[in-house]
Amino acid sequence: MELSDFLGTWTLSRDLDHADGTRARFDGRAVWTAQEDGALYVETGTLTLAMGGAFAAERRYLWDADLGVWFDDGRFFHTVPRGGGTARHWCDPDQYDVAYDFATWPDWTAVWTVKGPRKDYRSTTRYRRTPDPRSG
Repeated sequence: MELSDFLGTWTLSRDLDHADGTRARFDGRAVWTAQEDGALYVETGTLTLAMGGAFAAERRYLWDADLGVWFDDGRFFHTVPRGGGTARHWCDPDQYDVAYDFATWPDWTAVWTVKGPRKDYRSTTRYRRTPDPRSG
């Protein structure tokens, strides 16, 4: 994978499964926009909690040409393996482990397993490229 492979708009769905049995779901879109030194990733959508209630949510990351992912405040997060695979991020006191699967590209998944004193969940995100309305 190259950074240019991710540019554009994607539909995403995320299932959040907590060890205590609670669940949540996020549905929305992710947009990678080219910038001078990489790309800006902006994710927007609705987070729906299993116990009821839904609210708008957004997150932003900066990606570099080597598929390094940075928080929007400039802190390094992790590097996406070009062919799929695993990466890790330690955010004291929590461990974040991810597995990227590009086998069905342009549909792909990122599965995060998060463990820590107050965190214990699995987040499965499925991405699907949004068709370009100009191509139809």
